[in-house]
Amino acid sequence: MSEPTTAGLAGIGLGKLLGISVGAGAVALVVMSLTEPQSRREWVVALVCTVLGSVCGGAFIIQWLGLQAWAETFEGLVAFAGVYFTAGLPAWVLVRGAFAWFNGPDGRSLPAIIDLFRKAFGR
Repeated sequence: MSEPTTAGLAGIGLGKLLGISVGAGAVALVVMSLTEPQSRREWVVALVCTVLGSVCGGAFIIQWLGLQAWAETFEGLVAFAGVYFTAGLPAWVLVRGAFAWFNGPDGRSLPAIIDLFRKAFGR
């Protein structure tokens, strides 16, 4: 028979992991339903960036606002899923905007994009 503290800690860890997964998965599902990617490559890049933006951005927001105490209750973990969800939306917008800009009407190539950045930043 295992110790109650070990089982309890495992349950808390599973709850936190589930909250992160639900928030990150929900944001990916919502934004992909709203704007369909044009290619499989764009879909994969957008999915990875959205999930990473959700997890990393959500963790940053939680640390920045000092919300770590919320992790002690189930309701706090549910609220964290909302934080992760909200943090993933800007990542999707940035990826979609980058693809729209790269695949613009003039078909920008990598050297042309680098030249544009150099001109924009004065180098």
